[in-house]
Amino acid sequence: MSSEIPGDTDTVTADLWFDPSCPWAWLTSRWLLEVEKVRPVRARWHVMSLAELNAGREVPEQYREAMAQAWGPVRICIAAAARHGEEILGPLYTALGRRRHLEKAEWSRETFVAALTEAGADPSLASAATSTAWDEALRASHNDGIGRVGMDVGTPVIAVGGTAFFGPVITPAPKGEQAGRLWDGVVLVAGTPGFFELKRSRDIEPIFE
Repeated sequence: MSSEIPGDTDTVTADLWFDPSCPWAWLTSRWLLEVEKVRPVRARWHVMSLAELNAGREVPEQYREAMAQAWGPVRICIAAAARHGEEILGPLYTALGRRRHLEKAEWSRETFVAALTEAGADPSLASAATSTAWDEALRASHNDGIGRVGMDVGTPVIAVGGTAFFGPVITPAPKGEQAGRLWDGVVLVAGTPGFFELKRSRDIEPIFE
């Protein structure tokens, strides 16, 4: 991924912390890729973990089972970043997220091997899914992101220009200039001193286009 937009010397870095299991983070990430096309913004990817965030919390049984499955992909992302550099996270997230959210694949070794291969990473890293060897590094990345916004939110977390925030939570992901306008508004609001929350109830499920 290019670090600059051609002809623009004031490119802004937007750091995004994601968990591949979260459909809302996936939509936000696709929006941010659209923003790159219409604003001088470059996305930089980091891993956070809903399983880590919810460890020790009382959650419904169905969600507990989903969190148990969610350890695998985040461990693989951390292992891949350690092996290949953080630049692998963008293509690996895309490969994992497309399979999970668009193709409705289960988190399985077959899914992990296919995604790693597509991203140009070592497919043997699929074994990291069931290993705790990467958990210390995973928690460090997770804490870096969640520490910027507090424990009462989830994924995604975006940090830009000294400001960090949870979200935006949106569906479907805006495209073209609509994506750029949302970016302008989100950064303006998030950068306002003393601003904390703007929210309404979600009445539709994620829409993947």
